[in-house]
Amino acid sequence: MDSVERPNWAPVEIDLGRPSIARVYDYWLGGAHNFAVDRAVGDKVLADVPVLKSVILNHRAFLRRAVRYLLSQGIRQFLDLGSGIPTVGNVHEIAQAVDPAAKVVYVDIDPVAVAHSRAILTGNESVNVLQTDVRDARGVLKSPEVQDLLDFDRPIAVLMIALLHFVPDDDDPRGIVGAYRDALPPGSFLAMSHAGYEDGEWDPSWDEARGTYNRGVSEMTYRRKSEVEALFEGFDLVEPGVARLPLWHPESPDDVDENAVHFLGFGAVGRKS
Repeated sequence: MDSVERPNWAPVEIDLGRPSIARVYDYWLGGAHNFAVDRAVGDKVLADVPVLKSVILNHRAFLRRAVRYLLSQGIRQFLDLGSGIPTVGNVHEIAQAVDPAAKVVYVDIDPVAVAHSRAILTGNESVNVLQTDVRDARGVLKSPEVQDLLDFDRPIAVLMIALLHFVPDDDDPRGIVGAYRDALPPGSFLAMSHAGYEDGEWDPSWDEARGTYNRGVSEMTYRRKSEVEALFEGFDLVEPGVARLPLWHPESPDDVDENAVHFLGFGAVGRKS
């Protein structure tokens, strides 16, 4: 793709001829920061796992509802871990629509997502973007991007949306969450969505779908509801606790259909006392 075809939001260091998982997700979410090569990959994965788009849209809808809830609780600082490309209905758009001074730090390890994010967010002085591994909580929390923007004397919301199911058990997801929790002041929150299922609910056909996703996108670990609840150790769960994603504070009855009670994933928000 030559310079004439390159839009102003696409950084020059990014090869637009190669697909990017971050831009594939942007495509699935209905965003405009993607190209034909990304759409081709996205369509191929959806052809094999058609339900995936609904799953991704439900995680994003949960993000919007969670951020609005956090804003209603007075939160004005957000640390979004594994953020991807912050375009469609993302944290800074929602938060700054309520309070233009709301602050957001986006963190992602994907250089494509980070490069696009920095280009998109140029000029927004209340948003920083950090490229690093979110598993390194100390590195994230001590970074200039976080320290220069967020005030750790005031409550902060940490967002882990569709993140920890990409962290295998060997990497100690509970320890990762605990490291962020311990650094937060009282009154802070954790919002999380996670792929998972109830005890005794596992369907062997899900293995095939997960295998297709693992090959086409990234390795994923489903966890039981009880395991997701354990990730909130040290937080007081907001009602209704760990719930199927569509059932966590739905915006209207129309948003909940007969499939909601069997949705393969959970969401929850917890407050540090």
